[in-house]
This record gives sequence, structure tokens and C-alpha cells, in this order.
Amino acid sequence: MVTMKWVTGAAVLACASTLVACQGSADKAPGTAAGTPTPSGAVTSTPTAGAPATSAAAAADPLLSGKREVTITRVQGSGDALELSGRLEEGGDTGGRTLFVPTPIGGDRYVIRAFGAKDGHPANDDPSCWQVNGLDIEPELTIGGVVCDQDDPIQRFTIIAKGNGTYAIGSETRFLQHLPGNGLVLKELGNAALNTTFRFADKGPADRQPVN
Repeated sequence: MVTMKWVTGAAVLACASTLVACQGSADKAPGTAAGTPTPSGAVTSTPTAGAPATSAAAAADPLLSGKREVTITRVQGSGDALELSGRLEEGGDTGGRTLFVPTPIGGDRYVIRAFGAKDGHPANDDPSCWQVNGLDIEPELTIGGVVCDQDDPIQRFTIIAKGNGTYAIGSETRFLQHLPGNGLVLKELGNAALNTTFRFADKGPADRQPVN
């Protein structure tokens, strides 16, 4: 009996001298480590508060940051800037919008806001946004300008850097291509090569104050 009391007292003293180790062992189940998958297969983690949902490309490229206005020209074209009026076209010179702000919305997707010239006219400071024309018939779709709504899937575009300061622009599985006689259309490539890329030119900060 005396021996048993001595052993029990020694164990209590040993645990008291290493309280942190004893408590740590009791707080987690055997074989469980922080950050390991739960039984459902999901890894438990705490997201970083305020982390932006933007792509790495947007973070690295100021022209894709949503903070710069750009003009867009077709590399393989005449050098005329794209213009958004009733339809996105090349060098239409119809008084449409020629200044664009590609704005990241997460998941490598962008809304592309369009503005008129900075000439003091308040209407030019209210943005329109690119949108796939839902009235078109496949396989070739055009792009028009509408009130911006980044939650609308047909206002979300991909912009992919192709090297040497050029970009491919797409929507879902289609790419913006130039077809003789039909202008700029969104088209599935299939087995065809990408024959249309674009160059962006920085035209200053995106600091418009839209009309209330």
C-alpha cells in the first residue's frame, strides 16, 4: 500500500513538472495533427482576413489591376483602337467608348468597363461594360455594351497574357477573333490556331467619378 501511494504521488509530480506536455496530449486525439484532413477529406484552415480574390496575373500586371485605363488594339490589324458603341468593333469612329478598364473579379475573370473620352462630359464618366450579345446565334457571338453587373456570367471575360505585351481575350471556351467581313466575334477555336491577339496601351489612372 505504501509503495502504491509513492508511485501515484511521483506520477502526479512528474506531470505537474511538464504541465504543457501533459495538457497538449490530452487536447487532441491520438494520431491527429493540426491542419490534417478531417474524416470528410476537407482540410480545416482559417482563411486570411481581407485577402483579395484576384488572380496572380492581375497582381503582377498593372494593366489588369482595375486601376488603369487602356486602349486596346488588334495586333494583326490596322492599329485602330477598339471601340464600344452598339457593338465592339475595330476603328469604328462612331463616337463610342475607346477607354477600357479590365477589372479583376476573382478566378482569373474580369469585367471590362468602358468609358468615353475625358472631355468633361458627365456621361463619358459613367461606365458601360462588355457583355456577350445574348441575341446572337452560335457559333459566332458579338460583344455589346450594357449597364455593369459583375454577377452576370456573360459579362465575365478571360484575359490571357501571350507574351511580348499581347493578350488573348475570351469568354468561357470562346476567344475574341477577327473574321473578314464579320469583324470581331467570340468563336470556338476547335482545331484552329488563335489568330487574333491584342495590345493594351496605358492611358492613365482609372479615377472617374460617375454621375450619381
